[in-house]
Amino acid sequence: MSKKTLEDIDVKGKKVFVRADFNVPLDDQQRITDDKRIRATLPTIEYLLSHGAAVILASHLGRPKGTVKEEMSLRPVAARLTELLKKPVVFVEDCVGEKAEKAAAKLQPGEVLLLENLRFHPGEEKNDPAFARGLAALADVVVDDAFGCAHRGHASNAGIAKYLETVAGYLIEKEIAFIGKALETPERPFVAILGGAKVSEKINVIDNLIDRADTLIIGGGMANTFLAAQGLNVGTSLTEPEKYDLARKLYAKAHAHGVKIFLPVDVVVADDFRADANHRTLKVDQIESGWQALDAGPKTREQYAQALKGAKTIVWNGPMGVFEFDAFAAGTEAMAKAVAAATEAGALSVVGGGDSIAALKKTGLSDKISHISTGGGATLEYLEGKNLPGLAVIAEK
Repeated sequence: MSKKTLEDIDVKGKKVFVRADFNVPLDDQQRITDDKRIRATLPTIEYLLSHGAAVILASHLGRPKGTVKEEMSLRPVAARLTELLKKPVVFVEDCVGEKAEKAAAKLQPGEVLLLENLRFHPGEEKNDPAFARGLAALADVVVDDAFGCAHRGHASNAGIAKYLETVAGYLIEKEIAFIGKALETPERPFVAILGGAKVSEKINVIDNLIDRADTLIIGGGMANTFLAAQGLNVGTSLTEPEKYDLARKLYAKAHAHGVKIFLPVDVVVADDFRADANHRTLKVDQIESGWQALDAGPKTREQYAQALKGAKTIVWNGPMGVFEFDAFAAGTEAMAKAVAAATEAGALSVVGGGDSIAALKKTGLSDKISHISTGGGATLEYLEGKNLPGLAVIAEK
């Protein structure tokens, strides 16, 4: 995928519409509790400012569903950006119409304007052409840096591209470079690790990766469905009985493609879904009724580390157990350590999904990974091999 980036265009003296992802968590006092999404866009903003552009920032926050909700205003983001950029960021109380147009018209090179929440208008999520034209009227060119929204065909990322040339910001450029390389031209062996609760949420990812990977590690709650599909008693573990047939088909497809599949060989089981539940370690064929698998056992963790030795490309999405409970976090933490060790030994590693990223943070290994994807749903759809609307409209080189 060879897409134009902000460095391929001349931005001097131009008004640049930057679609960012400032969907940050706020507390009851409208204070930002985690500003990493704001910080992630700073390199793109700073490049544009240093090259003589007037920067118009646009984002959504929360799910206001097309109505104005003061608690979802982007005003706190403007205040935080002012601190981070060490220059005033002008905030305007709308994103289209007279107020926005006046503020954009006054904006000079080297200045920054933040528009109000795009989703205060129903036209954003409906990809309404009139709303997209209203956004386009503010600027000369678009830089899309909101990878987390790339799977949505909304007015501010897909619709606006009909009226203005759209290029990639640094965040999107990085996501395309790393995930694209892992999927399209991976160095081998390629190991894919998929965890999380449900097979149904990752069917298409598993299917797509069987066509591309050499080894597939399946953990977390969805491993229970694969184990149960093979006739094992998994007690009261979370399973999806309606997906047993599909699990058998995916297993058979992997076998036919020569892809090695690793499932847990032992698990940590508990008598209840609670942080302080009674728990013990058992082989997967020893789980009794009334007990549920909540984490990978020690032999399974060793197996993960062995499977990753010598890997050249690794994609990891989803936890290996109920990571939010300390008693059942060891499998996910062991995976984080194994992926970091393989990366240090020369693998290219891409990690996505909130729990996988949290495990890296908790183990202090985030900086040992080649690329941590910011995408969430967009990352999953990219891994499924889908054409993402927000990426499809970015101009080709």
